[in-house]
Amino acid sequence: MDKTEAEYLEFLAVQKGYSKATVNAYMTDINLWHAFLFREGILFDDIDAKVIRNFMSEELMRLPPNGNPKRTLARRMSALRGYYDFLYSKGYVKANMFRAMKSPKQEKRLPKVLDVEDVLRLLEENAKREDELACRDQAILELLYASGLRASELTSLKTTDVDFRSMTIRVYGKGRKERIAPFSEAALDAIRRYQKELRPTLAERNDSGRKDVELFLSARGRKLTVRGLEYILKMVEEKTGCYLGLHPHELRHSFATHLLENGADLRMIQEMLGHETIDTTQVYTHVTAKLLSEQYERHFPKRNGPSPGDIVPDGK
Repeated sequence: MDKTEAEYLEFLAVQKGYSKATVNAYMTDINLWHAFLFREGILFDDIDAKVIRNFMSEELMRLPPNGNPKRTLARRMSALRGYYDFLYSKGYVKANMFRAMKSPKQEKRLPKVLDVEDVLRLLEENAKREDELACRDQAILELLYASGLRASELTSLKTTDVDFRSMTIRVYGKGRKERIAPFSEAALDAIRRYQKELRPTLAERNDSGRKDVELFLSARGRKLTVRGLEYILKMVEEKTGCYLGLHPHELRHSFATHLLENGADLRMIQEMLGHETIDTTQVYTHVTAKLLSEQYERHFPKRNGPSPGDIVPDGK
């Protein structure tokens, strides 16, 4: 790792507040770029559009087709665009050639959304569980759906982030940006029950030498990880028999879509989701349009005969 790369990665971690995983992803993209320049015998400050196009072509050939190579390359280009913005701001390069390049077009994938009936059935079935961890899992499900949290946001919640009086939580999203998110009465009851009946017991099991202050703890009393949360949702499916392909993001997408379907303002949804731009939130308008089309096809009366516009009067 050279000086400029190390300086940029430190900027991402300290100034931007990016997570370790995000910084590592940027580091991987930058290393691939530097390796390409080394093979081609090109200096990082002596590139042009042709060099970037050759890099893109080589990466598209190298990436496995069964994944989403265009999406991966678009992310890689975005990382390098930001990297050269930084280099330009420091005077290390004369221009950012990545600003003149377009990322490869990719198909827009609409987020998977659960029906309201499926979410309610899931919550009802999980509430019937009688095992020890049932009330923790119920609180997690209620909060994910009621507040639209990302997995990392839920696992990072501290007990002090919950305001029971105003029924809101303080959330730290991407780049450690803070926002306030409301939650439902059902989530309120579930969290209170979990904190009263189970969390103290789980906290006592922590043998790591420190007491984690995060709201949700594992069965061993330690801070939940994102992987741990994904495992919990998988076990919820097995224990309830509601096999919905559960993932934290599906509940987040369902939260946003159901709000929009019920008339919520898109700007309000943007604020609650913690999106930087309205463009990111706009995808849910496409989701609801698709759902409306499916509902229309499913429920509009089907007729085998000609429509009124197809009837031709006699003698015409």
